[in-house]
Amino acid sequence: MGNGMIKEAPPAQQSDPADGLSANDGTIVNDFSIVVATANGTGSQTANMAILRALFKMGIPVNGKNIFPSNIQGLPTWYHIRLSKDGYTARRHTSEILVAFNQTTVVQDIQTLPPGGICLYNADWRSIPQRDDVTYYAVPVNEFIRDSGMKGKLKDYLSNMAYVGALAHLLAIPLERLDDALLFLFKGKRRTVDSNMAVVRVAYEWAAANLTAAHPYRVAPMNETEGLIMMTGNEAAALGAVFGGVTFAAWYPITPSTSVIDALNGYLAQMRRDPATGEATYAVVQAEDELAAVGMIIGAGFAGARAMTATSGPGISLMAEYVGLGYFAEVPAVIWDIQRVGPSTGLPTRTSQGDVLFTYYLGHGDTKNVILLPSSLRECFDFGYMAFDLADTLQTPVFVLSDLDLGMNNWMSEPFDYPAEPLKRGKVLSAADVAERGFARYRDLDGDGIPYRTLPGNEHPLAAYFARGTGHNDAAVYSERPDDWRNNMARLARKFDTARSLVPGPVIDEVEGAEIGIIAYGTTRPAIDEARDRLAADGIATSLLRLRALPINGEVEAFIARHERVYVIEMNRDGQLQTILRAELPEVATRLESLALLDGMPLTARWVVEAIMAAEQDRPRRAPTRREGSAEGATELDLPGDGSLSPGNGLPRGDSGLTDMGHDGHNREVIAGEG
Repeated sequence: MGNGMIKEAPPAQQSDPADGLSANDGTIVNDFSIVVATANGTGSQTANMAILRALFKMGIPVNGKNIFPSNIQGLPTWYHIRLSKDGYTARRHTSEILVAFNQTTVVQDIQTLPPGGICLYNADWRSIPQRDDVTYYAVPVNEFIRDSGMKGKLKDYLSNMAYVGALAHLLAIPLERLDDALLFLFKGKRRTVDSNMAVVRVAYEWAAANLTAAHPYRVAPMNETEGLIMMTGNEAAALGAVFGGVTFAAWYPITPSTSVIDALNGYLAQMRRDPATGEATYAVVQAEDELAAVGMIIGAGFAGARAMTATSGPGISLMAEYVGLGYFAEVPAVIWDIQRVGPSTGLPTRTSQGDVLFTYYLGHGDTKNVILLPSSLRECFDFGYMAFDLADTLQTPVFVLSDLDLGMNNWMSEPFDYPAEPLKRGKVLSAADVAERGFARYRDLDGDGIPYRTLPGNEHPLAAYFARGTGHNDAAVYSERPDDWRNNMARLARKFDTARSLVPGPVIDEVEGAEIGIIAYGTTRPAIDEARDRLAADGIATSLLRLRALPINGEVEAFIARHERVYVIEMNRDGQLQTILRAELPEVATRLESLALLDGMPLTARWVVEAIMAAEQDRPRRAPTRREGSAEGATELDLPGDGSLSPGNGLPRGDSGLTDMGHDGHNREVIAGEG
């Protein structure tokens, strides 16, 4: 096959009409996707992260998604990088540029390219499938390694830097940006960076001399990421926990939650040491299993520590009995569930929202649990510390449900705000308080279902109590009396109702007169935001309510009542959130319809658009107006379009008329109770 360009393709055709901005000369700048196909365990993550971070530092909005197998080494892995000048971060269903460095999957990978796509591949391969509508670039990897002077096992791990250098030339990524990115990734280790850059430069210079960039895709500097940060959701969660005052964590390793504790260990080592002695003022324990881990944090919570664990679905299954103890004995704890695909072992390295129903009711008997539902890095951080305040205030385990996509992939964000309020420890009595007012551990003195508690170390003789998982009266004395049981369960229900006013309210973006409502949560947000803009471009108006927590409050029922149809969009098979909403809001349940997808991949805007259009079945629409801002300060914007809706018309076209509005929802969201 030889080196260099193999076959020139016809002009690129956008696989997604709503994506891409073509210049007058046909060049598509900062609006396309790249997929890198390699084998797991070959060191490709560093190469991929170097490209992602270099683009980010060029000011281009980007998002990276690692689609990796559940093994240590050898199986196929794909890394998706999306560039979007408009800042969209959802996964796209196709990528225009393929880096084919896995011979095992090259046949299927090339078939995924749209017409006009390009393919970089290892020139050392003997053959590669041919398509007349794809441009091929052969990259002589072994030649680059030889010319860079790399030897031994190091050369195997640096071979992926060959495609970094070639791609940098073809897309016009400055080498200094790649150098900066590697310096960040290797924490300032100049020697390691130089080894990687040696291969990058050889590949770049070879590409400049031998490859003709016969394709329309280019990058150019922008200013859209200035002041932003990039990290994973698991890192943001760990940092939030530090600001929330965590002093104890117990865990057992499980994908995709392990990096929560890895990051937590790093942050605590920097920020939680006695200034006089340098000794750690925290403890992180790797338990023998998830059952032991949750038992440890329940015990630590009883003792007054702010305690947490991080796990995924199989770990949650093992924790069920202890969670019930925490609920009934009323012990604060924080449990992060980074969701993956189940049931059973399932797909351990793919994303899902499959634990919502399970965690909401986790524990035998009548139990309901408080759940926080982050959708962004900022909310991972905010909920990271807020969860401890809620757990202490409500004296109960609090779940935070993230997922693999948010937790393990890199996202952009505004810098986090330093928490403005002190830690909220809830109703904790001192010895003086007990002396003044007495103490009955499970007595509801305030009518909100939340009793007062004492902590070990309180020296008043009446402060001690049994945190019972067995039947008890309001003084924590063992009891099997029916009235004691009935009263205690009624009080726990009142406490859960109190939680409705304490958890974060939903975020609402409502279009006046829109008949279509959408309810969603978590990482479906990027795809839904983009899909709504596409629908608006065709004059199809939608309103969105994004849940940030369970239990729900009255805003949710009112939102549903204001719309003829409300689609509940989520990443599971059975529409689990819809099940909860139907159970709790029977008067509006008939307006709800589930749009659920579970294939292990993050949602795309295309799927959301097509799912809504198919469900609508060509119903006529009028062109409504969008309410912007709070109810008091609302302004109306005319939306274009004739209001028609054609099922099967894959993707909407046209000018959305929303160029002055933030596609990512920051400018148009109204937080219920805050707007």
